[in-house]
Amino acid sequence: MLAKTPEPPYYSVILASERTEVTPQRSAYEIMASQMLDMAARQPGYLGVETIENELGHGITVSYWESLEAIKAWRDHVDHQAAQKLGKEVWYKAYTLRIAKVERAYEFEK
Repeated sequence: MLAKTPEPPYYSVILASERTEVTPQRSAYEIMASQMLDMAARQPGYLGVETIENELGHGITVSYWESLEAIKAWRDHVDHQAAQKLGKEVWYKAYTLRIAKVERAYEFEK
């Protein structure tokens, strides 16, 4: 599903990740990820998210935010910090986080 974002400018947070273990059943990781997506959606300044993961556990999640301050508030949220800690200790082999300012956006839909 594609996020419906407003006219730029706004910011994106891009998380590219590689999981340590991928299981066929719904794991604690999937439950926590779903909870974090739901919680992020309730944060001031949140605009939307797009996420995908392949069967090998390589994923990309892009969240969209009104401002750098909104991103920082989400980063510092106590429940999000607990999830980040578990990610580093248990769920991720590696990840890269990038923050970018979106200055232009184009859409196409049939």
